[in-house]
Amino acid sequence: MVPTLAIAAMLLPSANPAGPDAKQVEFFESKIRPVLVEQCYSCHSADAKKAKKLKAGLMLDTRAGMLKGGDSGPAVIPGKSTEGELLKSLSYAGDVKMPPKGKLPDAVLKDFETWVSLGAADPRSDAPAIASTIDIEKGKAFWSFVPPKEPPVPSVQFRDSSPIDAFVAEGWKAKGLVPAPEADKRTLHRRAYLGLTGLPPTAEAYEAFAADDSKDAFAKVVDRLLASPNHGEKWARHWLDVARYAEDQAHSFAVTPKTQAWRYRDWVIAALNADMPYDRFAKLQLAGDLMPDAPKDPFERYAGLGFLGLGAEYYRDAGCAPKADADELDDKVDTVTRGFLGLTVACARCHDHKFDPIPTKDYYSLAGVYAGTKLNDQPLAPAAEVKAHAEAKAKVSEAEARLNKARDEQKKLKKDKKDTKSADEAAKAIAIEIEKLRKAVPPELPVAHVISGDGTGMKVLVRGNPAVKGEDAAKGFLRVLQPVSKSGKDFTRLELAQAIASRDNPLFARVIVNRVWAWHFGRGLVNTPSNFGTLGDPPSHPALLDWLAVNFAKNGWSLKWLHRQIVLSSVYRLDSRGDESNEKIDAANVYLWKANRRRLEVEQWRDSLLAVSGTLDPARGGPTFDLRDANAGRRTVYAKISRHELDGLLSLFDFPDANATADKRSSTTVPQQQLFALNSPFMVERAKAFAARAEKSTKTGTDRIAAAYRLAFGRTPDSQEAELAKRFLELPPRKEDKLTRWQQFAQVLLASNEMMYVD
Repeated sequence: MVPTLAIAAMLLPSANPAGPDAKQVEFFESKIRPVLVEQCYSCHSADAKKAKKLKAGLMLDTRAGMLKGGDSGPAVIPGKSTEGELLKSLSYAGDVKMPPKGKLPDAVLKDFETWVSLGAADPRSDAPAIASTIDIEKGKAFWSFVPPKEPPVPSVQFRDSSPIDAFVAEGWKAKGLVPAPEADKRTLHRRAYLGLTGLPPTAEAYEAFAADDSKDAFAKVVDRLLASPNHGEKWARHWLDVARYAEDQAHSFAVTPKTQAWRYRDWVIAALNADMPYDRFAKLQLAGDLMPDAPKDPFERYAGLGFLGLGAEYYRDAGCAPKADADELDDKVDTVTRGFLGLTVACARCHDHKFDPIPTKDYYSLAGVYAGTKLNDQPLAPAAEVKAHAEAKAKVSEAEARLNKARDEQKKLKKDKKDTKSADEAAKAIAIEIEKLRKAVPPELPVAHVISGDGTGMKVLVRGNPAVKGEDAAKGFLRVLQPVSKSGKDFTRLELAQAIASRDNPLFARVIVNRVWAWHFGRGLVNTPSNFGTLGDPPSHPALLDWLAVNFAKNGWSLKWLHRQIVLSSVYRLDSRGDESNEKIDAANVYLWKANRRRLEVEQWRDSLLAVSGTLDPARGGPTFDLRDANAGRRTVYAKISRHELDGLLSLFDFPDANATADKRSSTTVPQQQLFALNSPFMVERAKAFAARAEKSTKTGTDRIAAAYRLAFGRTPDSQEAELAKRFLELPPRKEDKLTRWQQFAQVLLASNEMMYVD
């Protein structure tokens, strides 16, 4: 799960006091309002009052009612989670215990506590909800719903003057900003390696680049990195964040873990390495099983369906199946719309979207596309092999049934004190038969965890309540994005995939172009990558965003084309050092006058430590490994990801909660991070291996220090660094030391900021 500090960081109020904060409103709409509707409104709302069922004078369906409270006082006091009656009642901590049918799950209570602590953001009006007044046609005028058109490239010149450079330089000119100088070759080389492959360059690779004085030296490096299989391993992890990829569930222990979830991960890696056109990449994940031109190879056809096939599954005991169905549909709608459209459509589950032109009916039109679909295991083996496997398993099951019957006979004979010899021999023979049959059963068949079937459509669930059904919501796409409304029983998952991955969809190209930009620069042109709606940030460079979106589609939806445009721009190659005058104008570097110095994501950092220490296992693909194994040397993208209990290393270094789609990583700084760098078995083993690797190259003390710096950072130490290292290594050993001085020095280099950050 996401650490509490990370949640707080994501939800802290923005610097703009003029309106509701997008993240907090989103949190309220997704975590708080649905619970209020489902659990509280029947007794604490305007409808309850009208029906003379209002309890304790408390109305929770408006902001004013929440603050005013009821007979016992205010329900909520913003910022004070230990005060107010609502949390006391929900926690069963006072005399009043709500809801009366049973205490809510701890995770829900934690959400309410977080919401109140951070100010109890509540966008609801002080009047009861009324019928929809959303004007879809008027809504289409909002910038992100207007189809992008290719703007002319500004005439402003900057160094190589790529279109990206011209658009950004125009912003500098307008703001009075002076761009930073170009980064030195070593910094740029490392930036490109980590940015495109997630691995640091070797000293030999840098030295070859440094010696290449040709004009296209950097372009050759970039092309080589884009062609490397390491590229897909790095960039797949970004998409897996969006897809909230995981191998188990946090919402139900009854669900069997997805033991072959890794096949979806491997499919994403392969697709990105092959530069699969992004529109096809999207369609195969949404409806690969229905595409008439889908690949014949079962893995290529079905494995991408893990995008939804690995989605949330909820408890179904005690008659809660209707709510579980609704919650699972919500996960699908939310993941698809945030991921591909950059819209918070799930906010319309219980009511019309408060800020964007998305009526509740549109939410259920989308949900209906998935209502009645199943999460299945799709065999990836040939049909004959699947049949043989099923027949062999059936024989084993039949023999097991005979064995159980024989054992029952044994028990009966023993109870009746009769001779059991023949029954014993029969049971033994069957057991031997079963053992032979099991050996003959083919090994576990390869399967993809997929979504299958087509939606049956559904009615609007009034206020999100599965028990209260309203009008029909014909299956279809969001009307604000659809030039011609097409909906009804024939609107399939394939129709939805085609509507989403269409050139006519104004959001499809913009959203992914912005994501790639953000993953390179640390900040998107739209700094809310999964919210292009009214509460999202407007684009800092709207013309550049549209130029990239239009040309991305023109160039075959090639993500590698997009990477190349970005990484070869002069803007990408700027130095990260600050400038006092520029800081006064644009302290957040929104206008990209310098590079952003950033801490490596946990995968990049761990993989870098493995690479530098010489312990990186180059094996690709296949089943996951456990990060708790300090000697595991595979890249972190291949590690097990759990929704129920996220690995401690990942959690400590801000890995996102895999229960929901994630568009960016937070970056917290807590003492435990340095304790990990100092004391963890993983770091100790890397230090030993790195020390041995550096030691192999030379035995001389001074030369060995230089060798360590060359291996770790691709450079020689300066005189001060060399002198400090020499003095440290000459210190006498201590009895309590578990590492030699040389190994301790190696650990210092591995734990340094230079290893953990990229300039």
